[in-house]
Amino acid sequence: MDMTREERELTVGLRVAKARRAYEEAKGNAAMKYWETTANRLYYAAYNAVTALLVANGDSAQTHSGVRHIFGLKFIKAGILTPEIGRLYHQLFSMRQTGDYDDAYDISEDDVLPFVEPTGQFIETVVKLAQQICADK
Repeated sequence: MDMTREERELTVGLRVAKARRAYEEAKGNAAMKYWETTANRLYYAAYNAVTALLVANGDSAQTHSGVRHIFGLKFIKAGILTPEIGRLYHQLFSMRQTGDYDDAYDISEDDVLPFVEPTGQFIETVVKLAQQICADK
C-alpha cells in the first residue's frame, strides 16, 4: 500500500476513530440487550483497529479473511502481540459470523458479555501499536 506519511497517519486516525465509535455502539447495544448487534459491533471495532494497524505497517488486505491472515502472520506469529489477542480476534469474527448469518442460532447475553471488556482492551493495545508504528515510519 503506497501512501505518503500524511496519508497513512490520516487513514490510521480515521480507522482508530471508527474502531472506538463501533466499540461505543457495542456497549450501547449491550445495554439495550441487542446481542447480535453487540457481537457485530464488537467485531467491527476490533476489525477497524486491526486495519489501522495494517495500514500503519504498510500492509493491506481485500477481505476479512485476508486481514485476519496478515494480522496473524505479522503480529501474532511474529510474537509482537500475544496469542490471546489473536484468539480473541478469531472469536469475535466467529461470533459475528454466527450472529449475522446463522438463522438457526440466537446469540445470548452469556455469549456476548464476556467479550465486551476484553474487546476494549484489544482495541487500545492494537491502536497503541499502530500509533507507535506510524510514528516510527
